[in-house]
Amino acid sequence: MAENSSCCTPEGSCNSGGDTAVQVGAVTTTYKVTGMTCGHCEGAVSSEIGEIAGVSSVQAVAATGLVTVTSQAPLDEAAVRAAVDEAGYELVGRA
Repeated sequence: MAENSSCCTPEGSCNSGGDTAVQVGAVTTTYKVTGMTCGHCEGAVSSEIGEIAGVSSVQAVAATGLVTVTSQAPLDEAAVRAAVDEAGYELVGRA
């Protein structure tokens, strides 16, 4: 068995097993979202934001309410707001 069979990196971020290298030209934006209380909440928000075109990774942390999104280009905040609303939470804005 492999020594580290977890899907999470030593830094604590999760990945889907795909390419974990930082993309050249990638844009990272952190948003504040209210209403997340658990891992299920994190998954729902991550899933909805992850469906936005150009998004390559999403890390939501319920304890802080912060959602870090990496994308190919800056995202339209209205699209992020709509995704968060669809998940059942509220986007406060950029953190």
